[in-house]
Amino acid sequence: MKPSGASRQLVHAMVAAVAVVGVTAAGTVYVKARAHSGPGLVSSTASRSSSLSPTVSVSASASEEESVEPVTEPTVEPDELLSRAMADVRVPSGAKVAVAVLDLDSGASAAYGRGTFDTASIVKVDILATLLLRAQDADRRLAATEKAYATKMIENSDNDSATALWRIIGGAEGLDAANRRFGLTDTAGGTGDLWGLTQTTAADQLTLLQQVFGDDSNLSAPSRAYLRGLMESIAAGQAWGVSAVTDGSAWALKNGWLPRSTTGLWDVNSIGRVTADGSGYLVAVLSKGTVSQERGITLVEAAARAAVKAFTPSEPSASATD
Repeated sequence: MKPSGASRQLVHAMVAAVAVVGVTAAGTVYVKARAHSGPGLVSSTASRSSSLSPTVSVSASASEEESVEPVTEPTVEPDELLSRAMADVRVPSGAKVAVAVLDLDSGASAAYGRGTFDTASIVKVDILATLLLRAQDADRRLAATEKAYATKMIENSDNDSATALWRIIGGAEGLDAANRRFGLTDTAGGTGDLWGLTQTTAADQLTLLQQVFGDDSNLSAPSRAYLRGLMESIAAGQAWGVSAVTDGSAWALKNGWLPRSTTGLWDVNSIGRVTADGSGYLVAVLSKGTVSQERGITLVEAAARAAVKAFTPSEPSASATD
């Protein structure tokens, strides 16, 4: 039997008005229709099902507005965000870089890069932290000579002062013992008086920074304040590295730089606390294999900016140039 003219009018009008809005796992296609006033159409919600497969459900509504559930963006891990930010950093051929960062506001952290690096002079923070821990254990204050060495070692990166304190703490054995308590698992002191060849990772240096700047620390509050104060008073000519991230706020850092006699290439490192856009960060950047100190500094500063950018992705990236 052929459908009547009125039936055909109803079907044609409804088909013309529908829009597919979903398909179920069973194959049912859901569509939405606008109700029109006029012959053959209803002005209230109605549904029709055709005999075709898949089943089509049609509804007519007086409103074009559709209720749509908000879409939740997939969560991106901090390590992935840092990896994306580091993609904008140009690492010179043959060089390597590793970064670790902690957002002090959120507590989120991320790391990029693998392997161990020479500490160069950033180990001086570890040497002083070890000295302070040993003094705490002995329930004593630092001697005047120890304080004099500490000031020159951190603020001016004086190597003779570092060697003197290295010997006082017992060299690599004393450093390694303290680091076990600090939670550094991949750091090993250099042999003899070669404290600058202590091996470490960016993640371990971030752990060390947490001992200096965090409350959950083996160092007492006075010890932490003393070490932080020295790191906030670095000589003007050494105020580079992670401080390049700051927005003009106070920072605290220690840098390290060392030309390797065997290759002529440079180790350039920077660790510290910085503030950007009102938020605080602990940042550790390690690098090796640049042809000059200047190129190492450029690389370290670009990596530090990328580390902060990972937590503030709206900021424009800064890239190092070869």
